[in-house]
Amino acid sequence: MRVVILDRDGVINEDRDDFVKNSLEWIPLPRSLEAIAQFSQAGWRVVVATNQSGIGRGLFDMHALNAMHEKMHHLVGKVGGRIDAVFFCPHRPDIGCACRKPNPGMVKDIAERFGTKPEQLILVGDSLRDLKSVATVGGLPVLVKTGKGAATFEAGDLPANTRVYTDLFDAAHDLIATFGEG
Repeated sequence: MRVVILDRDGVINEDRDDFVKNSLEWIPLPRSLEAIAQFSQAGWRVVVATNQSGIGRGLFDMHALNAMHEKMHHLVGKVGGRIDAVFFCPHRPDIGCACRKPNPGMVKDIAERFGTKPEQLILVGDSLRDLKSVATVGGLPVLVKTGKGAATFEAGDLPANTRVYTDLFDAAHDLIATFGEG
């Protein structure tokens, strides 16, 4: 079973400097839902791992986060895809928790939940912290140039073996071709 971890904001949906705070602000990026469907239809398990410090900052609550994720699941399902799980960190950056990316806590939890080794995981993100969270445990970091991805690419200093793609759709197509069916 192949597991792919997707960051949310900037990879699946539009990112906002003032945080995505409700389901109306949760707007999918072009071709991202179809990319998730590609992974699902190839037999891959799709997991979302997202820092959501807006909860810890008091910008939105669990009801709002659940509504965003319900919308995401619904729209992915409409194009023939499936998200198998959503992991999130609600903490502010100053808390120092193990689950907030770039720390590998969520990645390790996902590996345990899906019965795979962390080094077999692939994580698609748009920021250096996404890439570091999987590279730290020996998994494959994948950068997409959507969201903050183009700026992350330009800044350089990416973890070794980072793969870079225009968007999630291009990443899905190539990763499935490279690693095969789930």
